[in-house]
Order: sequence, then C-alpha cells, then structure tokens
Amino acid sequence: MLDRLQSLADRYDKLSELLCDPDVTSDTKKLREFSKEQSDLQESYEAYIEYKSVVEQYEAARAMQNEKLDDEMRELVKMELEELIQRKEELEERIHILMLPKDPNDDKNVIVEIRGAAGGDEAALFASDLYRMYTKYADMQGWRTEILDVNMNDLGGFKEIIFQVNGKGAYSKLKFESGAHRVQRIPTTESGGRIHTSTSTVAVLPEMEDIDIEINDNDIRVDTFCSSGAGGQSVNTTKSAVRVTHIPTGIVATCQDGKSQNSNKEKALQVLRARIYDKMQQEEMSKYAGERKSKVGTGDRSERIRTYNFPQSRVTDHRIGLTLHRLDAVLNGEMDEIVSALTLAAQSELMEKGDQE
Repeated sequence: MLDRLQSLADRYDKLSELLCDPDVTSDTKKLREFSKEQSDLQESYEAYIEYKSVVEQYEAARAMQNEKLDDEMRELVKMELEELIQRKEELEERIHILMLPKDPNDDKNVIVEIRGAAGGDEAALFASDLYRMYTKYADMQGWRTEILDVNMNDLGGFKEIIFQVNGKGAYSKLKFESGAHRVQRIPTTESGGRIHTSTSTVAVLPEMEDIDIEINDNDIRVDTFCSSGAGGQSVNTTKSAVRVTHIPTGIVATCQDGKSQNSNKEKALQVLRARIYDKMQQEEMSKYAGERKSKVGTGDRSERIRTYNFPQSRVTDHRIGLTLHRLDAVLNGEMDEIVSALTLAAQSELMEKGDQE
C-alpha cells in the first residue's frame, strides 16, 4: 500500500506541475481533466503526507528513548509516543478507506425518482414527506434541487415526483436511498384512528452527460402535449410538456415542469440518459449475480429498506439494523447519522472483500 501511496503522491506533484504549464492552462479540456484528477487525489495525498510526517516524528521520539534523559523528559517522550501511535493508527485506517475502490459516479449530480406505491393516497402523501426530507437534506449540504416532473393526487401527495440534486458528492451520499420506504402511521384520511402501513419507492440515479451516454437522434421519439396540474397559464393551453421515448429500449421520460418546450425536452433527455445507464448497470450486475435485483422493487410492503414508525417516533434501516428514535428530525432532513452509517457499512464490506482476496 505504501508503494501505491507514493505513486499517488508522485502523480499529485506531477499534476501540480502540469497545472502551471502554459500549454495546459490554455487548453480548457486538459485543464479541467487535470484539475479534477488532482482534486480526486487530494484527500489521499494529504493523508499520506501527514502519515509520513507522523512516522518520522515517531522514529525520532523512539530514538530519544535511547538517550540519557531525566525523568521529566522521559515522561514527555513517552506521552508523545502514545499520541503519535494513536494518530498513526487513525491515519492508517483512514488511508485504508481512502484507497478502497471508488464508485466513479460518487461525485455526480443525481436524479431522484419517488413514487407512491402500496397504500393509495397515503402512499402518495408519504412520497411528499420523503421529497421534503431529501430537499431539506440537500439544503443542509449546500446542494441545489430542481423538479423535473411531478404527478400529484387530489390531497397534495405525489403519485410520482422526479427531481435533480446538483452538488459535489450528491450520489455518494444519496445512492443508498434506493429501495422501498415503509411508513406506519394513522393517515389523515383514516377516521377510525387505525395505524396503516404504506410504501413509497425511491430510485437514485447518477446524472449522465452526453459523453457518458450518447443517444442517437434516430433512436428517440419526441411527443409534445399540454401540461397538466395545478395553476399557471401554460397548463392545458400550450404543448410545452415533452415525452421522449428511447425506441431500442422502450424507456420513456417525461417533463412538464417548465413552460419552455426546449427546456422540458432537455430535462427529459437528462432523465432518459440516467434511466438508460441504470438499465445497463442492472443488466451488467445480473451477469454476475445470476439474477437481476430491481433497484426500486415492486413497492410491496415486504420489500423495504427502511421503516418510519410515527407512533414510536422511530426510523429503522433494515439493511444495517440501525434504529433512531427521532423521526421528526430525520424527516426534517437530519439524515447525516443514517448516511454515515450506511457509508461505513459499505466501506466495511469492501475492506472485508479485499482481505478475503
């Protein structure tokens, strides 16, 4: 690992030289490419530089132990060694994690699709709660959100909502949210006061650029229609809504949120690229897994990744056995503890896999 880290440090230093080269600074493509590569290496580079410094200090402190020291100085050296050993171990663990294989999509923006599933109107209302949770969390991260398409029910819930989250590391933190989310509570539509169980599904897809997923114009069909929904002069009056169909795969994406047909088409193409990529990824995974597992699932109550229990103010993530008794805070966007626990679990799996290999 130390050899890999030294190679990484050498590459980082080389990139620093390249980014000062006039031939690179005058080439926008190269400048962006090298800047991104250096940014990706920076955290590992800084950890390695600190690790080397700590090791040098540790060796120097050990050498001092062999010298003639008074009791006070010997105690100071002993304390310093203990601190350095602790810091060295912390850095080794951090570097181990930083050197794990990275998901190439981690830094990308995401497209999030939330749908009310089992539970009718109550499922749609819960979908709106999930949307609010994610947008609040995005605000706390300094990310920007934008609705791409929405289909509401009469109670103000979302039968379906598709939105984009723009911000560095959005996919790395939200990718574990894909799956079925179950809610247990007394619905506003229930007069008898009985607790109901409903489900909404979430899919988190990395945003794909044209260079990532190229779509041939001959492979798509574009249909326009009048937008539907509440309010606005453009609703049901102009054909601003756009539906794009990818003929080879049959994948469809729709956008009617904006008043501009061109803008809606571009947003629909963003969703389409993300869905095509997701389909490709799922098919690739199925070759190795032997069976294809749907990212979203059917929305059935039994296919759940997380439960939100209102009577007990409890949130439980079933994949890692994490339970928090602060439901209101989580639904208000305070998801850091859940996201960190899921990330740590994924890293632990990678480390375990690496040890076995």
